[in-house]
Amino acid sequence: MSTTRTKVAVIGSGNIGTDLMIKILRLSKSLEIVAMAGIDPDSDGLARARRLKVATTHEGVEGLVKMAEFEDIEIVFDATSAGAHRHHEDVLRPLGRTLIDLTPAAVGPYVVPPVNGEAHLAAPNVNMVTCGGQATIPIVAAVHAVTPVHYGEIVASISSRSAGPGTRANIDEFTETTSSAIEQVGGAARGKAIIVLNPAEPPLIMRDTVHCVVSQSDRQAITASVEEMVGRVQAYVPGYRLKQKVQYEPVRPGHPLHSLAPAGSGDALKVSVFLEVEGAAHYLPAYAGNLDIMTSAALRTAERMAAHRATASKEAAK
Repeated sequence: MSTTRTKVAVIGSGNIGTDLMIKILRLSKSLEIVAMAGIDPDSDGLARARRLKVATTHEGVEGLVKMAEFEDIEIVFDATSAGAHRHHEDVLRPLGRTLIDLTPAAVGPYVVPPVNGEAHLAAPNVNMVTCGGQATIPIVAAVHAVTPVHYGEIVASISSRSAGPGTRANIDEFTETTSSAIEQVGGAARGKAIIVLNPAEPPLIMRDTVHCVVSQSDRQAITASVEEMVGRVQAYVPGYRLKQKVQYEPVRPGHPLHSLAPAGSGDALKVSVFLEVEGAAHYLPAYAGNLDIMTSAALRTAERMAAHRATASKEAAK
């Protein structure tokens, strides 16, 4: 049995890129990180990479393609910003590298592992939506699996300490990309996303709220679907959990939310799901669940891509 691992690189030496690098080193049996690229020669991420024997460059993507290690790299994770990703796509796509985009640039198709993780394994560029999207879209999809979701709204609250410069620069793209993915991946007819950077000290753990407006439906079936989905996410993000039982509120004609249901419909139902995401503390403390769910989703996606390529190679060799 071959023990060859798929070689990967990370662009971005901030919070997300550094956490991802550590996860690959500690957890992955099918990926090998061989390079990290950044633009700040004094960043903690590049310093940690060097200590962990990962090759580094502070010359960004241009420096990465010049590295001796680049020839063997198949997958590149982009943990920078939406604007920078478009440039990285222009540089790396002609060179045949697959990109896993952890920014809200949304150049490639959205991927949320427990919802559509098998759908884009051969795509040259996939987008991991946002941390809030990774936490909440599985829940919207779980409700949609039981009944059409007329409207899906998510509120992601993260500690201000866990939001680095890249995250802050992407706030507008966060709301746009997450709202779009709530519809395209989650299945909602209309989607809305809100992010809150909570400055509280000591820092608070990531919390996410999902509200879905649906027609009157089987509440037990919705609850079972949500709980099953939570278990699927927990398989790769152990700190992901329901904060309380799924809540239901009737939405009758005249209620402000009733306008979000189809015209002429009778009583509707608001489904509310409250989540908490505790991080694994691979880089930042456990309150930074937003890092953990994003990097865990990207790692899961890359490992599935690597397995898909290995299977395709075996089939081609027959």
